[in-house]
Amino acid sequence: MTTITTAVRPLVPDLDGDRALLGGKAWGIQRMLALGVPVPPAFVVTTEACARHRAGGGRLPADVRAALPAAIAHLEEVTGRTFGRGPAPLLVSVRSGAAVSMPGMMDTVLNLGMTPRAQVALAASTGNARFAADTARRFTRQFEAVVGVAPPTEPAAQLEAAVSAVFASWDSRRALAYRRERGLDDNAGTAVTVQAMVFGNLDDASGTGVLFTRDPLTGDPEPFGEWLPRGQGEDVVAGTHDPLRLAELARAQPAVHAELMALAATLERECRDVQDIEFTVESGRLWLLQTRAAKRSPVAAVRLAVALAEEGLIGEREALDRVSPAQVAAVLRPHIEPHARAAARVLASGRPACPGVVSGVVVCDTEVAQDRADAGEAVVLARPTTDPEDVPAMSAVAAILTELGGATSHAAVVSRELGVPCVVGCGTGTLMGLAGTEVTVDAAAGEVLEGVLPVVAPAGAGDEPDLARLLAWARAEPGADPAASLPDLLTARDRTR
Repeated sequence: MTTITTAVRPLVPDLDGDRALLGGKAWGIQRMLALGVPVPPAFVVTTEACARHRAGGGRLPADVRAALPAAIAHLEEVTGRTFGRGPAPLLVSVRSGAAVSMPGMMDTVLNLGMTPRAQVALAASTGNARFAADTARRFTRQFEAVVGVAPPTEPAAQLEAAVSAVFASWDSRRALAYRRERGLDDNAGTAVTVQAMVFGNLDDASGTGVLFTRDPLTGDPEPFGEWLPRGQGEDVVAGTHDPLRLAELARAQPAVHAELMALAATLERECRDVQDIEFTVESGRLWLLQTRAAKRSPVAAVRLAVALAEEGLIGEREALDRVSPAQVAAVLRPHIEPHARAAARVLASGRPACPGVVSGVVVCDTEVAQDRADAGEAVVLARPTTDPEDVPAMSAVAAILTELGGATSHAAVVSRELGVPCVVGCGTGTLMGLAGTEVTVDAAAGEVLEGVLPVVAPAGAGDEPDLARLLAWARAEPGADPAASLPDLLTARDRTR
């Protein structure tokens, strides 16, 4: 079965549909399936259905509602489980998936299909009542937060409400602000991917994580990621928990780690770009949930463009296409004067999320931070953890600090895309007391330093090896000005594309 309706489609290796219709998440799942990657079965409600949902005043189209039971029946057949009922309950995730990745800007509901009957059956089938209760608690909390009402007792009604709510989140304040900042089309809409749940919170051999096939902060070639035992995916990307380094997975489950590294290498090679991979381990079995091109810091963007070209994965022209004038300018930002750096008092430290050096005053209220930043003040936004609603402020401030969360959280991913220096996971209670303090953030070192420290200018583009390589490639293009700077050459290329 490859089509239920044109708007609701099971994800299979040979599915007909482009990224604009299927959305980035479903398109990536389909690509992984074609490569034989272990992916939980799923179906997609397309962006075309989202357009009709918006045009219909937020009502789920009748043909979509009619097609959902058949799509669920297909998942039941593939998994051998029953939606919302025993003896082996099928639970699903309901996740957004725009054609252009918008990390954390739209809504997600996990563990959907959970009912009192399903909880009893899940406890019986796994022999783990604690896991079943934890899963039920997670579902109820997230459904109420996203949909705004208590979950219906019928799984089919839960699914309709969740799909409609995820479609509606396309027009949320945070999503609109994100697209406005990046010049993205408000009419493109999002798809919704419905995927069979695998459980990272099942037992001690389970967990969830995020892997980047290369370091998105520095551009180093080594894989970079984080791992949270006995957790579910939102625990990592929402920044509400402090995950472990990926090396902990290698220590605890070396065979799973080795399989993950092999699959990651395959996906990077086939996609010809650094990948951001979400994965879950359920009782020692690895599942990949999604893959997408990784958001990266300006430093990493420059380094990776050159590295991928030198490795033959992309050509020189494509390498230039992957670097913006703003990213080059960010790489050439100043750094702290060494003597002042050595004498500075460290007020807080955490994990680097996006490099850069900036000074400013610490503000802990998001709205106040945005107002002061919009008025021209250098503001360092400090939060216990960031929320997607914080994105407009994150786009305006000079730097971002969080007490909780890891370097693969949505806050970290968005900061890298924005090129805003960011340090995450500074520790509970470390930042809120700094409100009103002038600080200098050395994000590459993961440190918050007291006072406004002097900075020194960096070397020019011609003195930085990767920038020099890009400059040579840009000057060698037909019609290029051989005396122009790299930012000017990239700007000129953008005008002609």
